[in-house]
Amino acid sequence: MSKCYRIQFPPEGSENLGQDEVYFTLIEDGVSKRLRFHDYDKIYKRPGLYEQLFYERLRCNSPEKVANLLQSALSSVREPITELRILDLGAGNGMMGEVLKRNGVARLVGADIIPEAREAAYRDRSTVYDDYYVADFTELGSDTLEQLREWSFDCLTCVAALGFGDLPPRAFFNAMKLVRTDGWLAFNIKDTFLDHSDQTGFSRFVRELVFSKYLDIYHLERYRHRLSMEGSQLFYYALVGRMTASIPESFLELYGIEN
Repeated sequence: MSKCYRIQFPPEGSENLGQDEVYFTLIEDGVSKRLRFHDYDKIYKRPGLYEQLFYERLRCNSPEKVANLLQSALSSVREPITELRILDLGAGNGMMGEVLKRNGVARLVGADIIPEAREAAYRDRSTVYDDYYVADFTELGSDTLEQLREWSFDCLTCVAALGFGDLPPRAFFNAMKLVRTDGWLAFNIKDTFLDHSDQTGFSRFVRELVFSKYLDIYHLERYRHRLSMEGSQLFYYALVGRMTASIPESFLELYGIEN
């Protein structure tokens, strides 16, 4: 039985904080500790805390949503999910990986930038990933790059890791380059990222990618990602597409997108 943590939300004012600034109080052994939602290293060290906070309390639905849309896209072209070789970027403690593994994918490799994520995935979901890399995808070393290429990925998934400084455009771009030319992309993004008033690097990257000749969109759906601490709905887009051509190395520079 997983441990149940005592979590306390602030009495008011959380709606005025950016999504990457929101915090909660964790009470352990009578001691109160303030943790940000994005303090993943500290959260992952506590078995079950991530699930209790985001999936039980705040009703996160993204892994199931993105995985279902990926399955739907594959079905539309009569391709089995059981043959996919997936790189799960920003894999965290394996919530998305668990859904993909349940669907029976052929190979599943996780990747994240912090070692606590891999430790949590191996601790809590030891049978999910065939391998798991702790690496900075903005500047992959030659040895790591060689190892990743050996997996011959034909799908990239990335759930709840894009934007807010979690994953830079360059990291996602480099991961895309590891997927074969006709491979699949399945990810989610905050709904404002597709608004032209949002001029952040990742927002611009996604917009340019969506309307480029390098990607065919199979599904683009707005859905409830999770609840805020105040109970309001936070909406994201889930996107599933198939790459149609090799994206050039100069793509980010061409559109002036910062890494």
